Amino acid sequence: MKKIAWILAAALLAGTAAPAQTIAPFKDGDRVVYLGNSITDGGHYHSYIWLYYMTRFPEMNLRMYNAGIGGETAGGMFKRLDGDVFSKRPTVLTVTFGMNDTGYMEYNGDNPEAFGEARYKECFENYKKMEKRLEGLDGVRVVMIGSSPYDETARIEGNTPLRGKNAVMQRVVEFQKASADAHGWEFIDYNAPLVEVGRQQQAVDPSFTLTGGDRVHPDNDGHMVMAYLFLKAQGFAGKEVADIRIDAAKGEVLESANCKISNLRKYGRDLSFDYLANSLPYPMDTVAHGWGMKRGQANAAKLVPFVEEMNREMLTVKGLKGNYSVLIDGEKIGTWSAGELAEGINLAEIVWTPQYQQALAVMHLNEYRWEIERNFRDYAWMQYDFFQDHGLLDANDRHAVKVLDREKSKNGWVGIHRENYSKLMHPAVREAREKEQELLIEQIYRINKPVVRKIELHRN
Repeated sequence: MKKIAWILAAALLAGTAAPAQTIAPFKDGDRVVYLGNSITDGGHYHSYIWLYYMTRFPEMNLRMYNAGIGGETAGGMFKRLDGDVFSKRPTVLTVTFGMNDTGYMEYNGDNPEAFGEARYKECFENYKKMEKRLEGLDGVRVVMIGSSPYDETARIEGNTPLRGKNAVMQRVVEFQKASADAHGWEFIDYNAPLVEVGRQQQAVDPSFTLTGGDRVHPDNDGHMVMAYLFLKAQGFAGKEVADIRIDAAKGEVLESANCKISNLRKYGRDLSFDYLANSLPYPMDTVAHGWGMKRGQANAAKLVPFVEEMNREMLTVKGLKGNYSVLIDGEKIGTWSAGELAEGINLAEIVWTPQYQQALAVMHLNEYRWEIERNFRDYAWMQYDFFQDHGLLDANDRHAVKVLDREKSKNGWVGIHRENYSKLMHPAVREAREKEQELLIEQIYRINKPVVRKIELHRN
């Protein structure tokens, strides 16, 4: 039943993804900057994409940067291009907007069509200003991302949907794609595929949503679906962690894709070999992370065929009889029949293998890195969505604090970010946090290298 659901999901998503959405894989030395609103700011899709590269290409030197700010429109993004985006020196810049640009409550007002048209036109004009700046970038790949949708169709108690909002968002996606086509930029749409995932799931459970109760912000599983779509557009479907195929009867290695098999030994009915993979399996977090998040990243495996398409570490052994215990580095990971081993087992789905545990450490370090980066994004919100409007961008002085305290009762978000700002306004604190973040990245690239594992099969 699970396999049928995956096949249906794969067919559904393939039908909504156009060939023009192909994105070139990142390369060694790339600096990827994700420009967006709160979905980028507080979200994980970019972190999950980087985690894939951390585990699949452990020797590749990459940097990825969150450049999202909550509540922003294309107009707000345009105003901070130099100070907050280009200053990160991107070699690849992804651009997504549309949720805030298209407005909210007026869709359930007296004239939703006129409201939607006015917001669409304003968004288009703001984007045209940004487009001119993007045209002038030298040596930077631009990737347009159609925004994840506003979920109008889920039945959410206490939340009346804004009818027609997502249709206006899809019009924004259309002009993003037209702009990408005109300039030779890359493009991917999150909106239509996520709408289809929602519709498929809501046919069974009308309350299902990839977002939280606000219909706006994808939960961790929604962000993993977004990461899956991005990685699929980069051509990673069908790329396995490793593929080990052994003929036990002949004592031969039949296949060793993306890995090296050595010291294959057969003794009686048992056998062993050394296994050095080029990659680690992709770890899937079961814990919800981030403000307002309720579901873990791993839940996405029920929605899209990520494991089947991109996370296969296959061990296939033919020519056996009976049942066999499989050990890795002396630790038993399970028992399978000769038939099951001949068909192949996916080691990447077994979370207690030594290599999966190694990948989990990478995942947790990446999450710590994400948390620190989030502090800097809250600081950026204060600078670009508050102080810039008061002529105090990067002032970080006593007068700025007085203005903040004067206005915080009028703006709840200013009050929420006040404590974080009071720390990061000091250069020494920012420097220390930046060093902490860099230490985490260095540790990730220190421990993400696969090591030789001894695999044994013992007849029970």
